[in-house]
Amino acid sequence: MEETANALIQYKDVEVDQQELCVLSEVNLQLFKGDFLYLIGKVGSGKTSLLKTFYGELGVTQGEAQVLGYDMKIIKRKHIPQLRRKLGIVFQDFQLLTDRSVYDNLEFVLRSTGWKNKEEIKDRIYEVLEQVGMSNKGYKLPNELSGGEQQRIVIARAVLNSPQIILADEPTGNLDVETGRAIVELLHNICTQGASVIMTTHNLQLLKEFPGRVYRCEEHRLANVTEEFAEKEQIGDN
Repeated sequence: MEETANALIQYKDVEVDQQELCVLSEVNLQLFKGDFLYLIGKVGSGKTSLLKTFYGELGVTQGEAQVLGYDMKIIKRKHIPQLRRKLGIVFQDFQLLTDRSVYDNLEFVLRSTGWKNKEEIKDRIYEVLEQVGMSNKGYKLPNELSGGEQQRIVIARAVLNSPQIILADEPTGNLDVETGRAIVELLHNICTQGASVIMTTHNLQLLKEFPGRVYRCEEHRLANVTEEFAEKEQIGDN
C-alpha cells in the first residue's frame, strides 16, 4: 500500500463522462514520480477526455480520483487554479498569445501565477528557454517560429513553475516526423529531471524509440498494454 500512497495520480474504477455520455469506465491508473506514460487509441476513444479530468476541465462522478492530493470528485472550483499551477499542460494547438513575443508570453504566465521580482522572472524565462533549446528566440513573435519551435515554447511555458506532472495532448500531432521525434525526446529529458509525463499520441513509432508505460483507450475501457509493446520490440530485435 505504501507505493500507492506515493502516487501523484491515483484513479480507481473511475468513470469519465462527456455531455452525460460515458466515454470511459472502470479506469484504473497510477502515476508515480519519473513515470512517462502514453495514452493511445483512436480519435474519440477518450484520451483527451481523460486528460481533462486530471486538470479539472471535466468532472469525475464515479470511483476514486486523486491528483496531487486533490480529490477530483469533490474539488471546489476555487481550488482548480491551485491544482493547475502544479501541472504543466501542453496543447496540440499551442495557444500562445500571438500579439506578444515569446518572452512576454512566458512573463505573462509567471506574473499571473504570482511571480513579482523582475530579475527572478527574467532568470526563470532564460532558464526554461535554454532547457528547450530556444535561448535565442525570446524576442520573436509566435508567428515568426516554425511549428516545432512553437511547440518548444509551449513546453517551456508548461515547465515554468516546475510542475510535478506534464500533460501533453498530441504534442507531435501537427509536426513532421523528425520534429515530433525531437519534441518527445525533449519531454523525455524533462521527465528524467524529475517531472512525470502523460502524453497522448497516434504515433506508435515513438513508443519504440522512447519507451514508457502504455495505456490504450478502446471500447470505453482503459487497458495497460505496455507488455504488448515490449514484446513487439523484442520480436523486432531478434
